[in-house]
Amino acid sequence: MSSCSSTPPSSGQLLAIFVGFVVVFVKITLLVAVCRKRNQSRISDKPSFLTLTMDKFLNDMEREKPIRFTSQQLRIATDNFTNLLGSGGFGAVYKGIFSNGTLVAVKVLNGTSDKRIEEQFMAEHLIVGFEKLHDIAVGTARGIAYLHEECQQRIVHYDIKPENILLDVNFFPKVADFGLAKLSNRDNSHITMTGGRGTPGYAAPEVWLRFPITHKCDVYSFGMLLFEIIGRRRNLDLNLPESQDWFPRWVWKKFEAGQLGELMLVCGIEEKDKEIAERMVKVAIWCVQYRHELRPLMSVVVKMLEGALEIPKPSINPFQHLMPGTPIMVAYSTSAFDTDSSQTITGYRFLRGTPIMNKYEIEIASI
Repeated sequence: MSSCSSTPPSSGQLLAIFVGFVVVFVKITLLVAVCRKRNQSRISDKPSFLTLTMDKFLNDMEREKPIRFTSQQLRIATDNFTNLLGSGGFGAVYKGIFSNGTLVAVKVLNGTSDKRIEEQFMAEHLIVGFEKLHDIAVGTARGIAYLHEECQQRIVHYDIKPENILLDVNFFPKVADFGLAKLSNRDNSHITMTGGRGTPGYAAPEVWLRFPITHKCDVYSFGMLLFEIIGRRRNLDLNLPESQDWFPRWVWKKFEAGQLGELMLVCGIEEKDKEIAERMVKVAIWCVQYRHELRPLMSVVVKMLEGALEIPKPSINPFQHLMPGTPIMVAYSTSAFDTDSSQTITGYRFLRGTPIMNKYEIEIASI
């Protein structure tokens, strides 16, 4: 959509728009080259259904006059694909620069079959837009906030994850599968559990460490879900380099280093969605804080995602407890987000695990 403002766009904005188009065109070119090479190697002259589908898609794209680059041009621009920006579930993204100084991100799709590659190519251009993904995140947050704060008795879901968020025909999210849910009296801040609940990768640390549980465990799970919405990939992918295999920790490193621009390139987030994406990153980091006191209420999460509430810049590494053998100092305050608490708690705790706990990357939480 064009802006309603009469102020002409700056040269920087024009460059950002141009770069965005270039990124799309580069992706198209890569797959076209792959398809042509494979078509030439086929003995039969009869095109397959998948090839016809791809040709139709490319013909539709040509109506928008995309620029196609040769494989050689892309190799020159990326210095033979040497500067890896990051990797997703279906390909790697490399940094490139054209002779006119334009920076580009080149994504090379990979897969085990022609069908898999072609499906991913189509998905790169026809999947839900980032603005709609943001709406899905907000709708999910509202659903959890309703369970926590608007029901007669608080309902803790315990298993917030992508598989339990259903989308209707209009992509409106609905929180589903209450098989592990538990009612909680609002007067009791902690919940008694007889066994572990939740799904590894989404369950809060206090759940698998058997520490006192609160409704904030759902906030943690939502934060992990939010990371997957931002990256459009599973948080854990062991096929990626070690520095990128766990997406939330990689995001924190980029955020801490002030390199969110690189994150946007890797995740295919356009310039127009940059502000929304940065907001989502900050919210995700706050939601997955190790101490539940630092996590915001879900109603606050909704306001932060909608832009109705200013988001303090996260300064505490939420994954510091996963660094074995390292003393951890945590400063915390419950007054910033948690309006359920009438008392402000501030202080410092040094945490160090035993050799066995360090081996399994488990830390003792100070109460």
